[in-house]
Amino acid sequence: MKLRTLILGLCSASAFALAARAESITIATVNNGDMIRMQKLTDDFTSKNPDIELQWVTLEENVLRERVTTDIATKGGQYDVMTIGTYEVPIWAKQGWLLPLDNLGADYDAADIIPAIAGGLSVDGKLYAAPFYGESSFIMYRRDLMEKAGLTMPEAPTWEFVADAARKMTDRAADINGICLRGKAGWGENMAFLTATANSFGARWFDEKWVPQFDQPEWKNTLDFYVKLMNDAGPQGASSNGFNENLALFQQGKCGMWIDATVAASFVSNPKDSTVADKVGYALAPDNGLGKRGNWLWAWSLAIPAGTQKADAAQKFVAWATSKEYLALVASKEGWANVPPGTRTSLYENPEYQAAAPFAKMTLDSINAADPTSPTVKPVPYVGVQFVAIPEFQSLGTTVGQLFSAALAGQMSVDDALAQAQQVTTREMTRAGYIK
Repeated sequence: MKLRTLILGLCSASAFALAARAESITIATVNNGDMIRMQKLTDDFTSKNPDIELQWVTLEENVLRERVTTDIATKGGQYDVMTIGTYEVPIWAKQGWLLPLDNLGADYDAADIIPAIAGGLSVDGKLYAAPFYGESSFIMYRRDLMEKAGLTMPEAPTWEFVADAARKMTDRAADINGICLRGKAGWGENMAFLTATANSFGARWFDEKWVPQFDQPEWKNTLDFYVKLMNDAGPQGASSNGFNENLALFQQGKCGMWIDATVAASFVSNPKDSTVADKVGYALAPDNGLGKRGNWLWAWSLAIPAGTQKADAAQKFVAWATSKEYLALVASKEGWANVPPGTRTSLYENPEYQAAAPFAKMTLDSINAADPTSPTVKPVPYVGVQFVAIPEFQSLGTTVGQLFSAALAGQMSVDDALAQAQQVTTREMTRAGYIK
């Protein structure tokens, strides 16, 4: 009995000593499905790293962005790993707020990260965030309605084709809109779509001296085209529709086409949720023959703040969560269709993933069509495809988005919306010191 007690005591002491030695890291993340799934699978990480404990802070997107921005800007030190987007990475890296990810391990294979995604997360050739999942945007369309209109969707259509098809597919009596596009105001809502679209029309937010360009004909062409198309072929109340509203409309069979995030493909093709799941086709976002397509680029990524005292443990976790092995782990538990998309070339070469995701090739082609380092037809001093990677853009993008949403709703003219966008953007850029 004494021997048994002694052994139990020694075991308890060993466990206590291990717990005492364990290093705890705090991870701030967004409350979407992929991140929730990751938390459920972290036993795999802790079994391989028993000396590291994980603490989670899981937040809604807007709250997460606010808290991690405040923490990193004030050097608060609350988090050791942060989930941030492609917008934040170049800004924060240049401020010296992020650690370069140069210790992810010999087996990590950073070269396997899709180049367009890696480019948006790198500064001066160094990776400052590792992508957990990535996306572009493309056209999702009803094959049956396209055929009924007597048309065939090209793999790489022009805006002219899309506009013509949208008007021909519109059937107001049957409550079918030829096209559903974002109209809800916000830098990540309508301005994500409109900025990417403007790129394909030859427009840009700023010239090389940071002078706003909303008074130029390219923006006039972009906004005129968009408002007229939505009036002719879009849904009622489009100025209130964002990603979720258009997703619901498409799944209900009320959209002939929808141009939005590639991640939506798994939703519109899921027969449990979509009434048109067996009728969906995919094509690249449109262009105007100027060398840029109207698609964006985004990644939710894991980064390490420069103020952490636990950089080694944090990098081990980031390496695990964004590795090829993690993708295989998700596939083994949830099936290949649920693997986080858009990050690694090898995933798109995997026959099992190709079979589970018929939209895989078009997703990869869309991601590769975006270039965050050269997003526009004319030269610009910024990076970012559907955003401008400067701190002021969140506020500016939302303000301009409100003006453009008002133009779509008929509350002001296109000319007035552009004039006010030019005025407010010039004022703010002058105040911030960009314009001398």
